[in-house]
Amino acid sequence: MSASDERSWSALAHLSAFLNIFTGFLGPVAAFVVWLVYRERSAIVARHAMRAVIYQSLWLGGLFVGWTVTFFLTAFVIGIVLWPVMGLLTLAFFAQASFEAYRAYTGGGAHPYV
Repeated sequence: MSASDERSWSALAHLSAFLNIFTGFLGPVAAFVVWLVYRERSAIVARHAMRAVIYQSLWLGGLFVGWTVTFFLTAFVIGIVLWPVMGLLTLAFFAQASFEAYRAYTGGGAHPYV
């Protein structure tokens, strides 16, 4: 596998987070499929894909809990205050996924812990 293909598939694994906008949950599934297909062909793609799976799963779980709590607290004043906070956290999820895709595509910086 060429270095260009490795970078492209690594970036696509991270960009699969945007599938969550339309489906709510298929982003980690798509990244997992990339990992399954490329785990033995390329260690770089496998590492990025697994990082994307872990990252998206943790964020989606956290956002689900946060939005659920915000929804129930809307009956009180604090819930209304939490709406913009949760909106910013949701945007942060996609901003970080985009940044990781950029880093994967440009070949910059590795995270040794995952």
